Amino acid sequence: MDKKLKEAINEEYRSAEHKAVRYFEALQNQLTDQSYVSSLINDFQTWKINHIHSPSILTYFSRKKRKPTVKGYRPYIEWLNYAGKLDNYLNRSISYLYMRDLGKTLSSQHTQERIDEVVNNVKTHLLKKDAKNDNFSVSSLYKLAKKEKVEHTMIFVLEKLKRVTAHIPSGMSVEHAQRKILKIIAGVLMHELEERRGIELADQERKCRLEKAIKLGFYYGITYPLIDDLLDAKILSKDEEKQYATLIRTTLETGEVPALDSWHGENKELILFIHSELKEAFEYMKLQHDDRTWKLFLKQAYIFFHSQEVDREKKLTNSTYSNEEIYIPVILKSSASRQIVRSLMNAPEDEGYDKRTFYYGIYNQLADDLADMFDDKKDGAVTPYTYYLTYHTTRKDLINPFEMYWTVISYLIHDVYQADFKTKEVILDRAINGLKRLKEKLGEQKYSDLMGIFTKRMSTFNRILQQMVEKADDVDFFDKLLRDHMITTLKENRREQEEFSEMIQSIRSPIDKMLPITENALLEKDIVTEAANYSLAGNGKRIRPIITWFMGVKEFELDNAQIVPLLKSVEYMHTASLIFDDLPSQDNAAMRRGRPTLHEVYDTATAELTGLFLTQKAIEEQATLQAFEGSIILKLIGYTTKATADMCKGQLMDLESRGKQLTLQELNTLCFYKTGIGFEASLLMPAILAGVSNEVMDLLKKYAYHAGIAFQIKDDLLDVEGEQKTLGKKSGMDKDNDTSTFVTVLGLEGARKEMWEHYCMALDLVELLPKKTNFLKFLVDYMINRTR
Repeated sequence: MDKKLKEAINEEYRSAEHKAVRYFEALQNQLTDQSYVSSLINDFQTWKINHIHSPSILTYFSRKKRKPTVKGYRPYIEWLNYAGKLDNYLNRSISYLYMRDLGKTLSSQHTQERIDEVVNNVKTHLLKKDAKNDNFSVSSLYKLAKKEKVEHTMIFVLEKLKRVTAHIPSGMSVEHAQRKILKIIAGVLMHELEERRGIELADQERKCRLEKAIKLGFYYGITYPLIDDLLDAKILSKDEEKQYATLIRTTLETGEVPALDSWHGENKELILFIHSELKEAFEYMKLQHDDRTWKLFLKQAYIFFHSQEVDREKKLTNSTYSNEEIYIPVILKSSASRQIVRSLMNAPEDEGYDKRTFYYGIYNQLADDLADMFDDKKDGAVTPYTYYLTYHTTRKDLINPFEMYWTVISYLIHDVYQADFKTKEVILDRAINGLKRLKEKLGEQKYSDLMGIFTKRMSTFNRILQQMVEKADDVDFFDKLLRDHMITTLKENRREQEEFSEMIQSIRSPIDKMLPITENALLEKDIVTEAANYSLAGNGKRIRPIITWFMGVKEFELDNAQIVPLLKSVEYMHTASLIFDDLPSQDNAAMRRGRPTLHEVYDTATAELTGLFLTQKAIEEQATLQAFEGSIILKLIGYTTKATADMCKGQLMDLESRGKQLTLQELNTLCFYKTGIGFEASLLMPAILAGVSNEVMDLLKKYAYHAGIAFQIKDDLLDVEGEQKTLGKKSGMDKDNDTSTFVTVLGLEGARKEMWEHYCMALDLVELLPKKTNFLKFLVDYMINRTR
């Protein structure tokens, strides 16, 4: 153990603690003599000129002045632009981020010019036509990264993000974990972009710095759900919490992640996963530093972690905490959480940034705690608000956190930012907006009751304050709108994803039951039918008949019972192709769908005849679709036979390509014929029965092309990286057969990039379909994220 490092880190904590005490004493003095009240009343007198307007007949009837009746992210942005408010809205929002996240002073002309530049860029993006579809989807993030030529890094982050959030235990919010990680990535990128502003960089160096910032943001971001949120969620037992906290503390004090030799508790599997992810993150972050800057990062991280732990260990049932015990950890953790990012990025030391960030942090923390006080109280968490609400009637010495909140605001405006007009405007905008949101959240009566508790000593100020809350306009912020929109979107995506998964399982079971073929009673032993049923009974995904069912029943409104023969036909065709594909003359596979292949159980001749039998059985099933006109059935059979012929050509292309190095175009063509046509048939066969337009048919064909290639690339990746137990077949078959794949042609990273390209193109086509369906969106998402 590095004892000097441990001593230095603990000494740094004590120094920060002393600084926090001095800050707290300064705030306490202003709060006690209420000098902040007169200052803020004067501030509001000038502030309200821009925010409270006397209504007139013209403004009453003006559409521009009225709030939009339709709520939501996009309608609100469009209304702001229509009303001529968008520029000011974005300016105060970006100004706030420059103060909070970048520690800038708004009195600087340089900062103002930069804010104006960012506002123009954001406005241009928001008003683009294609921006209407921004929904924080992985495809939108990938496209953004592609513009900056950092798509490989974004693929890495998106896949890691999916892996991490998949392990978030019940009792924690997956959406909030995703939002925090994405927010921190954005914050680190902001720092990076500001640090290199005005510096001419070669393309490669610019790319490397962006990639580094994205990875640093992700690796630091996962510490929030995997450390802070996990410890707050009460998922671990008390003993496990102690073990875990010790593990984190040891890491920060020594600069090394200790091995996890043993774990006492039922959450061992979860902790093993987290330990692996955090160790990877810690080691990557360490590589970006020299010895001096790494120690600076560890010091800030320790201050943040230890002050969090001090707060976390408090009990709401303990009535004896002093004001210092309540507020000092809040000052420490809120300031350190911002300073960590700068030290993480190895940015140049900036005394002004450190000072402003230290004083500013508690303002944000008190605002957040005010908004969350009732949830925190319900969870038994000790914050200045929950503690005051619990003991204000019995502890007259307790500092009122609402008074402290406004004291901090006054201190920032007058003592830190020297009464700068723009700074005053932004801070007061934010404060009034926070109270407006709280009032809307709690309701009129509960909000009024709460203010009655918090404002007993400040009745005059409160009267003015509540007038601002009631009448002031133009105080909302883009980051709040974005936050609400992001959480809503992520929750909606998660709900729809779960519904998609449940639907897949619910459809698969009845499809499995309808597939077995009745043996010919005239034959003493119907080997071919028996062999066919053996192949059909394997643990297949049934993706193709599921696609056919959903498109037929849910999208084209065909009768469920009437298309049963079509579902059977689709799976018979697919199973036949697998039987042929597994033959010794072709892939010579020994396992399929988790058990021995057909030719291994019977023999090659039986397998060949069974494959032929199933292709004919598929046509026979289509001929029994009695609810449709004969001309439509003939069209369907004509399409099916052509599709089957094309799939045979694709398989032959595959066999002839062995030992050859194919071009990407040749591989795409082969893949479409071999795999894509099967997906196309699943989509087009119900479309033919429904008589959809040629335009829709063309869009479905293009979707199937890109989705099919994405599916095949994932197969190629799984063949290299997958496990036989999960795949249900032997991995490494492509290498054994000397087959050209997307991995052999493009490499692992190149294959992943190509898969994401086709994934995004497939999603773009979904948006063009006249009838929107999330099924096709989640289908291609499933294709690239599956494990078998």
